[in-house]
Amino acid sequence: MLLERKNAVIYGGAGSVGAAVARAFAREGARVFLAGRTRATLDQVAEELSGSGGSVETAEVDALDQRAVDEHADAVAARAGGIDVSFNAISHGDVHGVPLLELSLEDFARPITVAMRSQFLTTRAAARHMTRQGSGVIMAITATTARPALPEVGGTGVTFDAIESQCRQWARELGPHGVRVVWLQTTGLPEALADGIHPAYGAGPADGMTRAELIAWMRRSTQLNRLTSLAELGDVAAFIASDHAAAMTATGVNLTCGHVPAR
Repeated sequence: MLLERKNAVIYGGAGSVGAAVARAFAREGARVFLAGRTRATLDQVAEELSGSGGSVETAEVDALDQRAVDEHADAVAARAGGIDVSFNAISHGDVHGVPLLELSLEDFARPITVAMRSQFLTTRAAARHMTRQGSGVIMAITATTARPALPEVGGTGVTFDAIESQCRQWARELGPHGVRVVWLQTTGLPEALADGIHPAYGAGPADGMTRAELIAWMRRSTQLNRLTSLAELGDVAAFIASDHAAAMTATGVNLTCGHVPAR
């Protein structure tokens, strides 16, 4: 198994992305620690993973609360013997479908502020333990909006650009300590629409599209004429977190089905 004897913390572990990554990590042998703000939904994911033979624990952690993040990471490291993987999959409160001319500053800035704070706090908390053990992988998720300039996506594009920039800086500083930092760049994730993670494209309610029409439009914008699935995201995340990807850091993994060509 790719992640046997690895300890992996997933922030936002009850959401569609976090749960998909947790399934893949658990399947590959990792001991998974799900963190999030709602115990009930975390426990639902944990019950599913445990039922499939996975090793999983849950904890209520607000990824914007510095003390809570630090204390949780310290507790996990003390109990498990270290932290090998940290994956940030929390949502950012993005607002789509509104032109910037009509968008409030609060709605524009919220995802940027939330992402920067949570990414910094969760990365720092895990990295303090990883640098002491001389190894570890820190992971984030972005989407195609980090590259093309698309209309009516609010602060999402700036947010994903900022996440990638922060990851590059962390990678530069943590690399000499044996810690890798990588992000996964996806298309929109239609399976995640149900819990409020909207496809990051210049289309939305303002365009009068139904959900099916929006997904069809997004598919046509890719070279493979399809979108990234949650299962694919989880599978790649498990590989990147494993020692098989030990030479990868300070880079994004392109899972955009050809929407964003490699540079």
